[in-house]
Amino acid sequence: MKIPFSTMDRMHNQIKDELHQAYENIMRVGWFIQGHQLAEFEREFAFYCEAEHCVGCGNGLDAITAVLKAYGIGAGDEVIIPAHTFIATALAVSYAGADPVLVDVENDSFNLDPMLVEANITNRTKAIIAVQLYGQASEMIKLSEIAKKYNLKLIEDAAQAHGALYNGQKIGSLSDAATFSFYPAKNLGALGDGGAVVTNDVKLAGFIREYANYGSKEKYHHAQKGVNSRLDEMQSAFLRVKLRHIDKWNIERNNIAVEYLNKIKNPQIILPQTFSNRSHVWHIFAARTKNRDEFQTYLSDKNIQTTIHYPVPVHLQDAYADSDFAKQRFPVAENITKSELSLPLFIGMMEEEISAVIDAVNQFEEQQYE
Repeated sequence: MKIPFSTMDRMHNQIKDELHQAYENIMRVGWFIQGHQLAEFEREFAFYCEAEHCVGCGNGLDAITAVLKAYGIGAGDEVIIPAHTFIATALAVSYAGADPVLVDVENDSFNLDPMLVEANITNRTKAIIAVQLYGQASEMIKLSEIAKKYNLKLIEDAAQAHGALYNGQKIGSLSDAATFSFYPAKNLGALGDGGAVVTNDVKLAGFIREYANYGSKEKYHHAQKGVNSRLDEMQSAFLRVKLRHIDKWNIERNNIAVEYLNKIKNPQIILPQTFSNRSHVWHIFAARTKNRDEFQTYLSDKNIQTTIHYPVPVHLQDAYADSDFAKQRFPVAENITKSELSLPLFIGMMEEEISAVIDAVNQFEEQQYE
């Protein structure tokens, strides 16, 4: 039996008729950009996130960049981001013209460490981006207090955390603005690229709606140098279908994660931690071991596919070789990149597959390949 790291086939088979109907509706209407489906998805997703406004974008990277642009953050400014994140968080800051400032993360949550943030704030700092990594919220109360103390914008990069809760409140409603990715593999994924900004700030929403449409509110009239970053009608329709199922799917993901947490008993494997005031939606089940590469090879030999999130930290990426990042050290982030291995977890995962992963992990022994 081969166990994939992830597959969308089983999830899509559950809603095949609904997806086909959504496609047929779009083809019948013949309107593909900025129409009824986008407007309805924006309304529904804003309501889901307990926010006032949602603006669809072409992808999650564009969504973060648009928020920074809307707040006037650019050349000469600094934005604090976690040292352990997908590079899109840093790229958005760079594309806005500002400088990303990396801060190490917590060893238990993998998210931005509030205890280290304040020491990295300067008179150039304009915002903090809290990445809700792997599907679990950062310590938002502490980060919010810091942001208010220094008059900074607090932004959520919630690309991996659709539907997660913090103190009973939805991710996406915990900051000045939150950004989402709808990349197909996400908990709420399109059948192509997509993203969105969620906020209670009507002025911010209006700016982003204009900016993402060539800087235009009225056709052929351009108030700013905008970009083309629009969530199209087809993806909006597919996302509306999936939004109706996401809570059920997040429960299923949690049930699989709970089995892993309860039944994996290998002392060499460090399991991810959860917190009583946060609900984890398990976009990634991030296990760790000091023998990561050996562990991955072992599981591969057992026909269990895994992946690494992420093997190279942002500060060591070639893309930032022209910065002083490489001179800095972020011990927790670096340890995670050397030890993290993501185990299979997907909608429709069968009990025998879950059990096979658990059994294989429990049977892993250090040095067994030497």
